[in-house]
Amino acid sequence: MTVNERKKVILYNPIAVFFDMPLALLAIGSALDSEKFEVIIIDARIEDDAWKAIQHHLDEAICFGVTCLTGRPIKDAIDISRKVKTHNPDLPVVWGGWHTSLFPEATLKDECSIDVTVQGQGERTFIELIDAFSNQSSLVDIPGICFKNEAGEVVKNRPRTIVPMDEFASINYDLIDVEKYFQKKGRRQLDYISSTGCYFRCTFCADPQVYERKWTAVSPVKMLDTLEALHKKYRFTDLNLQDETYFTYRNRVVEIAQGIIDRKLDFTWAATMRADQGSRLSEEEFETCVKSGMRRLLIGVESGSQEMMDWLKKDIKMEQVILCAERCAKYNVAAIFPFIVGFPNESIESVNATVDMALNLNKQSEDFSTPIFYFKPYPGTAITDDVVKSGYQMPQTLLEWADFDYIGSSGPWVDAEKFQFFERYKFYLKLAYSKKKKLLFPIQWLAKKRCQSKNFNFPIEKRIIERLKKQQQLS
Repeated sequence: MTVNERKKVILYNPIAVFFDMPLALLAIGSALDSEKFEVIIIDARIEDDAWKAIQHHLDEAICFGVTCLTGRPIKDAIDISRKVKTHNPDLPVVWGGWHTSLFPEATLKDECSIDVTVQGQGERTFIELIDAFSNQSSLVDIPGICFKNEAGEVVKNRPRTIVPMDEFASINYDLIDVEKYFQKKGRRQLDYISSTGCYFRCTFCADPQVYERKWTAVSPVKMLDTLEALHKKYRFTDLNLQDETYFTYRNRVVEIAQGIIDRKLDFTWAATMRADQGSRLSEEEFETCVKSGMRRLLIGVESGSQEMMDWLKKDIKMEQVILCAERCAKYNVAAIFPFIVGFPNESIESVNATVDMALNLNKQSEDFSTPIFYFKPYPGTAITDDVVKSGYQMPQTLLEWADFDYIGSSGPWVDAEKFQFFERYKFYLKLAYSKKKKLLFPIQWLAKKRCQSKNFNFPIEKRIIERLKKQQQLS
């Protein structure tokens, strides 16, 4: 088959506010046989006119695939899917990603422009789907999907068992314009995912439902060979590891870090780390990671209360968080420690413990940050199941899920007074303990005093700075 005879597969990434490379689309696109199929990835965050770019390929395509997170990206995904169906009613439209993994059947029932939804790990599933579309064969034996049959009924196939990542081809970054992402990010940062799934059981997280507490990863030698080739080709200066839990196996992480050193790969890297995983690293092993370029860790704390963490089934101890923070401070590794407040029936003691823990972490290093989020029931989690039983009303349609903001706003368990306190606390924490600036020194000093006393009345500095920032954004 010649290049011109290859069948086109269009993959779409909806509008969003971040510029991480579309790793899910790269994964399924790279899994297809490049001699049979031409994969076209169109990213609405990068393209000036995404619909125009899609139209250019539609008449030659055998499938239109979309990856979608719960929340705002759904609106754009619906809009584009409907345009595709209007242009070519016979072209299969396939949605994958977190939302369809959590709502496989409801997504199909709510939106007539979608023909198939994919659940969980998508590489093997997408290979079989594209072969079925190419050969016009049945979908009934393809695990890990829901689809509409000829009668318009929604059929849910059996789930697909997680597949070892070493069985897949390496990611082909030539499917995207890597330089455009570097430009959008403002740095030569390559996104990469080396593992899929998570072994843990946190009750606020959907991962246990989607991957059934299973985990698979690229082997160290294969990963190192891939990174060495990618570094030579794209000359990236930073590697952003998008794994849910990169430090799952200590020996694997240390072997990769040592390999980066031995191969003289000159880049920094950032990853996620559970505090219990970090505490199992010896100091020598932690130092090896630092020498290999580890510059930043994201360590989920969620609460300053051990009682609350136990209720969340986080399976970490506060002492482990403190140990990780001390090591990061000692070796000048930046760290993000996210917290969540406003859980159902959360006690005032738990809230105060979170306030104190966030302050204590910020005091340790100006390279530490402690973003505080408000709990919102995320679909597929154990806590959500409980609050729904208690009468909480979740969104009922796909469009309602598009309006579901689980990052910025608070849930019904956070009253106006608590919301105001935390909005001010977050502002003053960031101001007080970020890198010192001569012009802001008096205000930063005052912000520290406010945080220590927890007195945020008459927040004049906050209003002035936010007004100045707004003016800068408009200019």
